[in-house]
Amino acid sequence: MSRPPTFMPPPCAHAAVLRTARGDFAVIDARPSGTPRGTVVLLPGFTGSKEDFIALHEPLAEAGYRSVAVDGRGQYESEGPGDDQAPYAQGELARDVLAQVEALAAGPVHLVGHSLGGQISRAAVLLDASPFASLTLMSSGPAQISPSQQQRAKLLLDALAVMDMAQVWEAIQALDAPEETDTDAELRGRWLRHSPAQLTATGRQLLAEPDRVAELAAVPLPMHVVSGERDDTWPVPLFDEMARRLGAERSVIAGAEHSPNTDQPARTAAALIAFWDGLQER
Repeated sequence: MSRPPTFMPPPCAHAAVLRTARGDFAVIDARPSGTPRGTVVLLPGFTGSKEDFIALHEPLAEAGYRSVAVDGRGQYESEGPGDDQAPYAQGELARDVLAQVEALAAGPVHLVGHSLGGQISRAAVLLDASPFASLTLMSSGPAQISPSQQQRAKLLLDALAVMDMAQVWEAIQALDAPEETDTDAELRGRWLRHSPAQLTATGRQLLAEPDRVAELAAVPLPMHVVSGERDDTWPVPLFDEMARRLGAERSVIAGAEHSPNTDQPARTAAALIAFWDGLQER
């Protein structure tokens, strides 16, 4: 079971609004003390938010990297329509990513996408790879999610069709019976601020995503596939095979499951830093 994220940024980071040609996006922006060695953009997964990367900011800053975690359109603190799914089509979300990178004006960026965020990252790179220095797919598989997770996603989509967000939250808690944590109120607050249209549209994407690995492999960009040693959203052997097909570097984070960024942030940060540092040494 993934640990819940903390919602308190470290001293090196601050909450901000990134203004782009496609609208405003809530971000957490963390900077090293000196000139950055590179800039990293971090995209969260389904039902997640920029806070899922909070524990990565400090080690990345210590290694000299600026990191910008983004709430996508309709996620948590980034506004988005609540009843129109069209703005959440994968191509639209990918164009948002390209606009975010352009607005940062930081030169080529290292793009990191977790789970759903990885598939959106892939779509952005396939539209235009030129703004990127590398792509890391974290716990983000080659196509649709596993059969067991498809069942969970379908239950959620059915619930969203007939309940409001507060009612769906209560139903999820009853189903999962989670252990109480100090962040429960923050997690509930985050859930309530998600757009139901965003959740519905992206949930459907996870159910139907095609295998685009061959397309991605044709892009001349350094790539990195990261996962925990266990994952019930995509089987770990799928990540191994995807990395082979992409010619990508492969990192397996010991002690982590579907969210290595919250399960084992120090080990995850070390794997990311080693990949980016290695690119600079080539």
